[in-house]
Amino acid sequence: MTDGFGTITWWGFTPALDLQDEGSILSLKKLKITDESQDKLNILLIGAGDLRHILTTISRAKRHHKKKLHFYILENNMELYARHMLFLALALEKKTRMGLQEKTELFLELFGNVLVRKQSEHYVERMANEFVKMVTNFDYLEKKLPVLDLSQLKFKERDFLEAIFKLWRNPEAQVFDVAKAWDLRLRQYLGVRYDSRLNVFDWDLQMRLYQRNAEIISTREYKHWRNVGNAFEIREGTYDTPNKTMASGLLFKHEGERVAKRGYWGDIIVSPYVALGIICEEKSFFKKMNNIHAKTAQEVAEFNMLSIFHELETGKKYVLPAQEEKKQKTEEESGPKITEITEETAKEVKEEKESQEDVIKEYQKEIEAELANRDSQTSHQTPLDEEYEAMPLENVKITFLPLNSLSELPKKGKYQKFFHIVYFANSLVHLLKPEVNPIFADKATTILESARYMLELKIEKVEEYAEKVISIAKAAGCVEEDEFNKEKENFFRFSFERKSS
Repeated sequence: MTDGFGTITWWGFTPALDLQDEGSILSLKKLKITDESQDKLNILLIGAGDLRHILTTISRAKRHHKKKLHFYILENNMELYARHMLFLALALEKKTRMGLQEKTELFLELFGNVLVRKQSEHYVERMANEFVKMVTNFDYLEKKLPVLDLSQLKFKERDFLEAIFKLWRNPEAQVFDVAKAWDLRLRQYLGVRYDSRLNVFDWDLQMRLYQRNAEIISTREYKHWRNVGNAFEIREGTYDTPNKTMASGLLFKHEGERVAKRGYWGDIIVSPYVALGIICEEKSFFKKMNNIHAKTAQEVAEFNMLSIFHELETGKKYVLPAQEEKKQKTEEESGPKITEITEETAKEVKEEKESQEDVIKEYQKEIEAELANRDSQTSHQTPLDEEYEAMPLENVKITFLPLNSLSELPKKGKYQKFFHIVYFANSLVHLLKPEVNPIFADKATTILESARYMLELKIEKVEEYAEKVISIAKAAGCVEEDEFNKEKENFFRFSFERKSS
């Protein structure tokens, strides 16, 4: 059927990037970009699989010189465009409809769980109705989600998008039996090892993920995700409703004919923790006690998404309260070293976790207080009953390009010498060819995703992949800025400078 990585990239296999940070725009310093409002960065993302790079970049935009950011997304599955629309709309929910904590939990649940709560399904169904209108009426799209441009998609692709959204709003659970689909994938992938799968999961975690500096992922959460397909269960509740946003079709040969089968055809070995939960600006999350991480990948992902949504809304970086930072610094500098867990240490861990949870929930409490009076008067309504309208984003545009259209872009005049940053996911690096570089700006940056977290590859194969990627980039006219650590790099960055004729 398919390997452990799947045929559709529901999430990326590397952590999120700020595409305006110094490393990403190293070669763009030569462009002499100023902070004037008319300056623009055109960014092409090929096969990224999710919005992690885009959300990180636009949320941190005010940390850099002011520029217009125009993202162009190119994927190989329409289901990914549908998910992009969902997560973009969710990220831009106004606080009058949804608080930061609720938004964070809902995002993670839909992003990384094959089974969700009933109320989460209701949100998807409600937004699916909105998306059908947006796809079929560009005036409605401009009114509700003006940051998004679907005009470049072909008519048949927009029809396909509409069909996907109609599937999402279908209330019948049997249209996508994801629990059965997940188990089918496990059985097909593991074969005779299926009955000892928990041991297999533990081996993959200890000998593969931990070997690649992902120790923050706890044994319990990784095994749970591998076994049932749920990575983020933050809220107390029953997770028993299929996440229809992860439904996709795959063609099989049956009796000489090609037959489409709906199922779960995504990753079952790497996990969504790699995309959102293994790096963090708040380094205290990686504190260890008795050589064991006090936090989990789920908590890191929760903090990361809360930080993104907070910075999108306020324009200010989200930080922990000063007293919490001071407490953690004091503990690190003067805390006693012990070799066994004591009751006092356990109490400290519990208090630290409770304190962090209080910090994360404070914004939700503020919004709930603001809405308390109205909710008491109209108890039959919820904030989500209000009409959807996206939070405005200044100087940001996101355009979906037709599927697999990279080879066509150099033939179009408007894309000649156009893109300042071009990103290739590891599954599509082979598309970087000399024939493509006409779409690069005269001075541009190319970012290639490494295979570091592709767990089916041994370390030696990861290094071989790196060497191949470097040769591909050089053949396309790109130059490496620094010497790469072929085993440990998450991304390979190259500069491109067009030679004057």
